[in-house]
Amino acid sequence: MTHPNSDSAPVKVQQLINGEFQCSASKDWIDVTNPATQEVIAQVPCATADEVQQAIASAKAAFKVWRDTPVPARARVMLQYQALLKEHHDELAEILAQETGKTFEDAKGDVWRGIEVVEHAANIPSLLMGETVENVANGIDTYSYTQPLGVCAGITPFNFPAMIPLWMFPLAIACGNAFILKPSEQDPMTPMRLAELFIEAGAPKDVLQVIHGRKEQVDALLTDPEIKAISFVGSVPVGQYIYQTGTANMKRVQAFAGAKNHMVVMPDANKQQVVNNIVGASCGAAGQRCMAISVAVLVGDARAWVDDIKEALAGIRPGAWNDKQAAYGPIISPQAKQRVLSLIAKGKEEGATCLLDGSDCVVEGFPDGNWVGPTLFADVTPQMSIYSEEVFGPVLCVIGVDSLEEAIALINEHPCGNGTSIFTASGAAARKYQHEIEVGQVGINVPIPVPLPFFSFTGWKASFYGDQHAYGKQAIRFYTETKTITARWFESDIAASGPNMTIHLK
Repeated sequence: MTHPNSDSAPVKVQQLINGEFQCSASKDWIDVTNPATQEVIAQVPCATADEVQQAIASAKAAFKVWRDTPVPARARVMLQYQALLKEHHDELAEILAQETGKTFEDAKGDVWRGIEVVEHAANIPSLLMGETVENVANGIDTYSYTQPLGVCAGITPFNFPAMIPLWMFPLAIACGNAFILKPSEQDPMTPMRLAELFIEAGAPKDVLQVIHGRKEQVDALLTDPEIKAISFVGSVPVGQYIYQTGTANMKRVQAFAGAKNHMVVMPDANKQQVVNNIVGASCGAAGQRCMAISVAVLVGDARAWVDDIKEALAGIRPGAWNDKQAAYGPIISPQAKQRVLSLIAKGKEEGATCLLDGSDCVVEGFPDGNWVGPTLFADVTPQMSIYSEEVFGPVLCVIGVDSLEEAIALINEHPCGNGTSIFTASGAAARKYQHEIEVGQVGINVPIPVPLPFFSFTGWKASFYGDQHAYGKQAIRFYTETKTITARWFESDIAASGPNMTIHLK
């Protein structure tokens, strides 16, 4: 079992290859640190080339058997898995919180959103149903089957180490595929515990493989001909690289990339609801989520609410994962913190008004933590780096506009299109916004409109590269092929026979 342990040497994170949890033979290991203390809590290997090939070969062999496993049997594995995940929910959240720095409540939400996808995967029999038309021509019927691809792979980010792996491998495996997971090297212990519970749920021991590493290991998955599909979540530059490299090697790719999410605030909105929601949506998880609201677009008289937003943001603070009063945790690494601080400094240099500056944030008892306090900029323009780049920190930009039309035009000009929301009391304004906005996921009086798993996660533009999105019906299409059969049977071939009184059960 892979747990952080501060009382002894750092945990050596294992890999799951050929059905066995094993320590890597690699000489290249990466420290996993607690972002609130910089304490090394584990070490994760960069898989050797031989270990990567073992994982691919094992997955290929597993697929040949698993694809013929009856679909209800696959569903029962997912039913047992979701039950185990619920049983171990708080344990998983504690592991996740210690390696990511998320507050315990936030970590529990991360785990729960993943469980919801596993529950969706348990419905796989109905999701795999094909189509049928009887008698498309004289005596000819046409019908379709949904069949798995083969070996699929997933490359997941640090910010949701439970939810995003659970977006991928349960649905892919429920569809009949084998799967290789390459989780983030910054927080690998949560995904490894997910893998342990998956085996405990009764999954065949080699249908899921887990390897660790950096670009070299990712490139091996992107270029190996046995890998049929790649799922990825991460930044825009890496998403572009994953998509270009994977498709160049004749693979299906779904690559979820960066974001710059706007909340439009109409003057008829409930001010207190706006203020409450914008605080959590901008600073929750330290702003390290692709659906975070990082721009507030205040329309007309709503521009007068800047001071209310500032006051609310000033009233929250970061803290350690088990601090019940903390609104959010630290940034994942010193390097990531430095990037956030540099963008804050650049925002000031470029002329934005910094109304609240979290650059020098200190948390008592944790002097080495990667802390950034809530930060608020006003007088922001689209040309500023603080607006054009994804900050991935607890930083909110405010832009004032005169009309809803101006707000829509501003957002549609941004290259990303992951999520957006509008707060208003007007149904007409909400309908106009949801119809005209060029963003894949829209919330109406909902700050972070992440859909439940029976829909799909549908980012647009530079927020997504590919055709089929994560979970929901689109994920089923991504992880399967459709086979269409046209059949004709001749009545003259019916053989005469006597009655058969035996009921065949098999």
